[in-house]
Amino acid sequence: MRIQVRRTGGFAGIERHAQVDTAGRPDADEWHALAEQAISAGQSTRPTGVPDGFGYEITVDGKTVYCADPRLTDEQRKLISRVLKEGA
Repeated sequence: MRIQVRRTGGFAGIERHAQVDTAGRPDADEWHALAEQAISAGQSTRPTGVPDGFGYEITVDGKTVYCADPRLTDEQRKLISRVLKEGA
């Protein structure tokens, strides 16, 4: 499973992008469950965020959803954080 996260917005407007490929990872099942939960709570169009807040594009195996601060689910927040931290 390929999980991609793109973060836009914020005060400085600096975009960040990272991805994780779960193939061969010992924790792949955990990633899959988290990704499925995050995707299911996402929107098909970009939501209106707050001034200087971040907007996110989450893509899992070709399916893309959108979400924005401060209305992220716990699963979305955790997935975004992990991908941006561990991803390339």
